[in-house]
Amino acid sequence: MTETSLFSTFARADIAFERGEGVWLETASGERYLDMMAGIAVNALGHCHPHLVAALTEQAGKLWHVSNVFAAPHQERLARRLTETSFADRVFFTNSGAEALECAIKTARRRQWSKGRPERFRLITFEGAFHGRTLATIAAGGQEKYIEGFGPKVEGFDKVDGFDEAKVLAAVTPETAGILIEPIQGEGGVRPVPPSFLAFLRRLCDEHELLLIFDEVQCGLGRTGHMWAHQGVGVTPDILASAKGVGGGFPLGACLATEDAASGMTAGTHGTTYGGNQLAMAVGNAVLDVVLADGFLDAVKVKGLKLKQKLAALVDLHPAVFEEVRGDGLLLGLKCRKTPAEVVAALRDQKLLAVGAGDNVVRFLPALTVSDAEIDEAVVRIEAAARALGQAGVAGEKGAAA
Repeated sequence: MTETSLFSTFARADIAFERGEGVWLETASGERYLDMMAGIAVNALGHCHPHLVAALTEQAGKLWHVSNVFAAPHQERLARRLTETSFADRVFFTNSGAEALECAIKTARRRQWSKGRPERFRLITFEGAFHGRTLATIAAGGQEKYIEGFGPKVEGFDKVDGFDEAKVLAAVTPETAGILIEPIQGEGGVRPVPPSFLAFLRRLCDEHELLLIFDEVQCGLGRTGHMWAHQGVGVTPDILASAKGVGGGFPLGACLATEDAASGMTAGTHGTTYGGNQLAMAVGNAVLDVVLADGFLDAVKVKGLKLKQKLAALVDLHPAVFEEVRGDGLLLGLKCRKTPAEVVAALRDQKLLAVGAGDNVVRFLPALTVSDAEIDEAVVRIEAAARALGQAGVAGEKGAAA
């Protein structure tokens, strides 16, 4: 008999939260934590935002789910608002980011097939990427730690090391359907892709009739201070996968595409049981009510710059702990000289929540509604954690010398 009936797939911290408000979480015993990870960029408007709670509660008293067999005015409204704020003409709703990526992959392949090019099914992807946990998306990400033990890798993905134009050109073959990339790699270590490289990918796709796909599951929906991260660099995709913040904590994802890119996705080619249900659409629309309000995204930019500057100052103050600050808006990371696990643990000792990433980075992904005072408080706690780590390092060196 084990202590839990759950799969052992998560290395869970021994902290359980009972309630939350804004950027604060509280345990049953009353311990309060400053949440600077927002469910890994999911709780875009914080915990229990009153507008989201009201929208969900009102819809829950009307209708939850009827399936996509019937007309969907609740989906039409959210889809229209998403297309009005983006390059896209069409939207397919899902329950998660991985599902949105699966839809994006299928959309690109199906478009090439519908244009008489069935041999074009492969996508070029990039080292350090993370696109989800389905069999196709772990193959797209290409990280062996996620692929190992799950049988033959799904075919159709060609990984390029680094943001290298020559390597991308060499990877293009007669079977290439498109290019899939995160404008800012989140799990990979908060690594922004150079704007010039994204512009190169756009030109390459246009020249070879390829589809450019952006994974904005983590970096989109206002997180950079732009509605979509790519809008900050002026490069437009053909297909985009969104999730996390778009539902503000409710399971919701979306695949956005131009009319041409979505042209192969005709009746019966793709589907979902729960995707686009009434509860998700009510919450998604409520999120947009807030994010699209006058001045909201500008405020995210200001707060993101403030936090980034303060984190940069901590790098200067604690060079034995931190190496550099990365990211944009409220998607920021500290590259650490300690392991991310050590830094995250030290932050938790200060009652602050953050999350690790690749390349020895710790991410800070607070709710977009975080206040200036809460940013200041977070920095105080991060510095306290850095001091503790620095003192522990000195003590360790002395012990080793003795």
